[in-house]
Amino acid sequence: MLINFILIIIGFILLIKGADFLVDGASEIAKKFHIPEIVIGLTIVAIGTSMPELVVSITSALEGHSDLAIGNVVGSNIANMFLILGACSIIRPLVFKKETRIFEIPFTIFATILLFFLCINGTEENINTIIRPEGIILLVFCIIFIIYNLIMAKKGEKFDQENNLIEIKTSDTKIVSIWKSILEIVIGIVGLKIGGDLVVNGSVEIARLIGISEKLISLTIVAFSTSLPELITSIAATRRGETDMAIGNIIGSQIFNILLIIGLSATLFPISYSKSYDSDIILLIIGSIVLALFPYIGKKNQMTRGNGIIFVLTYILYLIEIVLSKH
Repeated sequence: MLINFILIIIGFILLIKGADFLVDGASEIAKKFHIPEIVIGLTIVAIGTSMPELVVSITSALEGHSDLAIGNVVGSNIANMFLILGACSIIRPLVFKKETRIFEIPFTIFATILLFFLCINGTEENINTIIRPEGIILLVFCIIFIIYNLIMAKKGEKFDQENNLIEIKTSDTKIVSIWKSILEIVIGIVGLKIGGDLVVNGSVEIARLIGISEKLISLTIVAFSTSLPELITSIAATRRGETDMAIGNIIGSQIFNILLIIGLSATLFPISYSKSYDSDIILLIIGSIVLALFPYIGKKNQMTRGNGIIFVLTYILYLIEIVLSKH
């Protein structure tokens, strides 16, 4: 067990440094190419920090551990929304842009409801199973979301005027800095991936030695561990004042976790769904709706520190409930 603890510590170190590299590189590219930080957060950073969930869910689906595949995504999204977004808004109140309010958060709600529908829908032969065609449906919506972000990226000049992004004056410096930024992103993603694997493997092994069920492991230890890249990256971005990237990372990860990870996993191997996850997905839907309301209640267009405290407390109560219920 001591070796597992050591691996977890090494994993944390890689996660922290990987997050720093990823945020630095992504931020510089956003400035150089006049791409809104929210778009970078929704795509490059979100996909990069979702790598642990991708690996865990696909591996779990292929090996027939459906509880881990579904629980990992649902648990990670709950951690992303209530814990990470809540923690970030406590550090610094988050201001939501118009696009985030009218499309990205509603799209997150849609993706979560769609997942729930696909989980409980089906014929007698495939009841409570996400089959390959349904996995393809999720991937199609994932492509739509990526296209949306490409369109947003093309509007970068307009965002520049709003956010006063800094232009690089010399072309030579720009070229060198671009390659350096790309290298930082790659190093960051690799660090997050390896660090996430070390933390996940060590955590699961310790949990099994203690004797915890697969569902409880997936919703708590695995979900939290695979959300560490999002947690570290978003907090690092928020502390630097790059709240757009933090918001984009969390919302983008929510969407990619459902559409890309579950979609790809189900396409490769149909995923059986346990009805015991109903309450968890319903909580996720309710949380997404409440998040959509925050910009319109209290301080305009903001998720305040008070809102963040409510979300973090909700996550703590959620963990207590699932542990006490002994799933």
